[in-house]
Amino acid sequence: MDFPLTLLGLAGAVALLLWGVHMVQTGVQRAFGPDLRRLLGMALRRRLSAFASGLGVTAIIQSSTATGLMVAGFCAAGVVELVPALAAMLGANVGTTLIVQVFSFNVAAASPVLLVLGVAMFRRGSSARTRDLGRVSLGLGLMLLALQQLLSLITPYEDTPSLRMMLGAVATEPTLAVLVAAGLTWAAHSSVAMVLLVASLAAKGVVPPDTAIALVLGANLGTAINPVLEGVRGDEPVARQVTIGNLSVRAVGCVIALILLGPIGRLLVQIEPSGPRLIADFHTGFNLILAVVFLPLLGPYAALLRRMLPAKVMPEDPGQPRYLDRSALESPAIALAGAAREALRMADTLEAMLTGSADALADANRERIAQTRHLDDVIDKLNRAITDYVTALDSDALADEDHRRLSEILIFASNLESAGDVVDRNLMSYAARRLKRGLPFPETERSEGARLLHRLVGTVRAAASVFMTKDPRAARELAAEKEVFRDLETAATAAHFARLQERGTSSDEAGTLRLDLLRELKRINGHLVAAAAYPVLEDQGELLRSRLRQPE
Repeated sequence: MDFPLTLLGLAGAVALLLWGVHMVQTGVQRAFGPDLRRLLGMALRRRLSAFASGLGVTAIIQSSTATGLMVAGFCAAGVVELVPALAAMLGANVGTTLIVQVFSFNVAAASPVLLVLGVAMFRRGSSARTRDLGRVSLGLGLMLLALQQLLSLITPYEDTPSLRMMLGAVATEPTLAVLVAAGLTWAAHSSVAMVLLVASLAAKGVVPPDTAIALVLGANLGTAINPVLEGVRGDEPVARQVTIGNLSVRAVGCVIALILLGPIGRLLVQIEPSGPRLIADFHTGFNLILAVVFLPLLGPYAALLRRMLPAKVMPEDPGQPRYLDRSALESPAIALAGAAREALRMADTLEAMLTGSADALADANRERIAQTRHLDDVIDKLNRAITDYVTALDSDALADEDHRRLSEILIFASNLESAGDVVDRNLMSYAARRLKRGLPFPETERSEGARLLHRLVGTVRAAASVFMTKDPRAARELAAEKEVFRDLETAATAAHFARLQERGTSSDEAGTLRLDLLRELKRINGHLVAAAAYPVLEDQGELLRSRLRQPE
């Protein structure tokens, strides 16, 4: 086999290894994600319990990046203090090494068993959790299969001059080895895959122990970069105190280990001559030593981070989302709950718009009209943020119930956004038109408009309740509001034409504007019913596809 084809085979084996890691992480997060996140949040109170919870959660989900983003989100929200958050990260660093310890033993024979078991559970499982655990079994089997393939591909070429030459530059420059491994780990988003790859190279003697240790240091450094870059999106220094603090700990450990690389390599070779075991022991020992050294120092270290990254004091932007936690994207159930909370903020803003509209119709105040129209921009921003957030979820990680909830959130948010547009472009245009033309607002019209707008405020609240509770009875009551506004429009139209006939005229500008106002209020009510009532009634099988009578 030609050497370029072997490199292609190596790339395929690495890709299979990465996919196996991804399947394990996805399966565990779908099966236990909300429970693990809840456990992590409860344990982040004291230093030692935070360390233990970080270790345990990461050992299960095999993603220190996911743990880091969850902890950073807790810290940014003020749920936990910085010291236990940093302790949890030290535990996460240790937890991610445990699977490497398991795979460093000769467990390749378990690959077929895991694959067969995984397929059986995934295809035949009666519950979503069983299928998710089947995904985990499949991922573990693929990881073992990928490692076997790596070893078989490397064996014929372990003494090939071209391969030796390619790795020679890295072997002679430990710092370069650290940087290369850090870059590859950052790109792969998996220190587990990188360390297992290094263990495979060390098992065949392709890289000497010192170089292998340097590559493992790079993997530890690279995996700490991902949470920092993910956290930049929020641009919140408090959130980055955790991630940057963890990266700094890793960086200090890497510098010290590089200085002592020679003695460390000689000592480990004497203790454990086996390449894979040497790599696994160093990987775990490095993170354990960092935890032992830094756990007592977290108090002053946290104070230093607070001085370096103080919290920003900024005026609140009502259009800025509050509950769209980027770290929660790793756990769809939590992410969708945050998106639902953000959608309720849209409902609150629409309620404020309707209240402002009642005031604007009452006193025809230009400033009040402008303030109400500005709230539509807030609703538009929140709707875009919610849409971007939920569409960023991994579709493969969503269960059927998650897909349904995602659809309900998008329907709710888009209908509220449409209702806000009606208030902005039509209702406030109506008020501005009356103000510009100097048309007076009769007392009866003002009182009727205020009454209907306040009724819509109640409808907004009812829609929000139905959206959260999915109560069929409340959904039916909400849907009945369409009949109320339909009857009101019919009665108002009949009264308008009766006045025209009585006066013997074909135009009545004030009456026409009044009808326009009622139609716009009816449109808003229709959007509110469609936002919350229809999805629930459709799910219950109580919503007809058409109002037309079906032919017998």
